[in-house]
Amino acid sequence: MEIKTIENALRIAWSIKSSSKWVEENPARGQCGVTALVIHDHLGGEIAKTPIEGSWHFYNMIDGVRQDFTVSQFDCIPDYEDRRSSRDEAYADTNEEQYIYLNKAFQLEISR
Repeated sequence: MEIKTIENALRIAWSIKSSSKWVEENPARGQCGVTALVIHDHLGGEIAKTPIEGSWHFYNMIDGVRQDFTVSQFDCIPDYEDRRSSRDEAYADTNEEQYIYLNKAFQLEISR
């Protein structure tokens, strides 16, 4: 699956239903944990994290390459530490309703 296809599908799928921090001007805002889980479901790899402003930012490592599909929420590129994380840690950043919603919405978009 092409990275651009994934990015476009996520941009369309993200909404207030996938993160309470979502805003139209910054659709990736608050989407890191739920997005890392959904990408892990579809592409495998590992979930990684790095500290940003006192909390964890989650993203994916796929075939040893960092894939941060929610980096656009930040004004500056994070100083990545690429610490190993887990589904449980990423899930603590979201909830079941948001996860189910984004997983379905993303699947719908990538299958178009």
